[in-house]
Amino acid sequence: MGVQRQPIRRIKAGTSSGADVGGWPMTVPAVAQIVRDGLELPPGVTILVGENGAGKSTVIEILAAVLGLNAEGGSTNTRHQTRSSEPSGLDLVVERSPGASKWAYYLRDETLHGLYTYLEDNPNPRRPEPLYHHLSHGEALLEILSSRTSDGGFYLIDEPDAALSFQGTLTLVALLGELVASGAQAVIATHSPIIAALPNANLLEIGELGIRAASWEDLDLVSNWQRFLHDPQTYLRHLI
Repeated sequence: MGVQRQPIRRIKAGTSSGADVGGWPMTVPAVAQIVRDGLELPPGVTILVGENGAGKSTVIEILAAVLGLNAEGGSTNTRHQTRSSEPSGLDLVVERSPGASKWAYYLRDETLHGLYTYLEDNPNPRRPEPLYHHLSHGEALLEILSSRTSDGGFYLIDEPDAALSFQGTLTLVALLGELVASGAQAVIATHSPIIAALPNANLLEIGELGIRAASWEDLDLVSNWQRFLHDPQTYLRHLI
């Protein structure tokens, strides 16, 4: 087996913590764990799952800040901002593989509208841009991701399932498989059992205890969907 050349091997603490231990986002258990212990990122795709408010998106935002990516989506060269509300990189540093690609891109569902506008207003002179606002939300997301991939690149994707249909989610999974085959790496936060089932993915569950490795079949996300699909009416009656 050859030497692994994933773009990023680890996120780790710098020379000082750079964070207020009593303030946000250090109050998020997953963030405090990363600052304390670092975060290993194996080759391929790392998938973050957990309930709303667990800290998935905050972890993604911090990784984007560490990598110097635009806080509202895009690459390091993207320049657009509506309101600054994201955490800093907390003095974390990136441990890269020697000679690996440094290309990175960030897609964040809640700010995609602004990214679509920015890309339309600042087209790439070497490549015609589609009119993203003329596409559906999911179509535009897949178009951006597929057109900005690079062999061996690194991708942060926050809750893409919010924009995608069932078929669109399968298209994303296929695209991720192609990226992994090219040597690329990705970290994805999701509520989708389909994305979480991506073969060979590194699955991490985020919650009150921080970050722990998980298996697909043991996720509450999966068992809840299975019970719902088995008998939707009965499942919903218990909630009403």
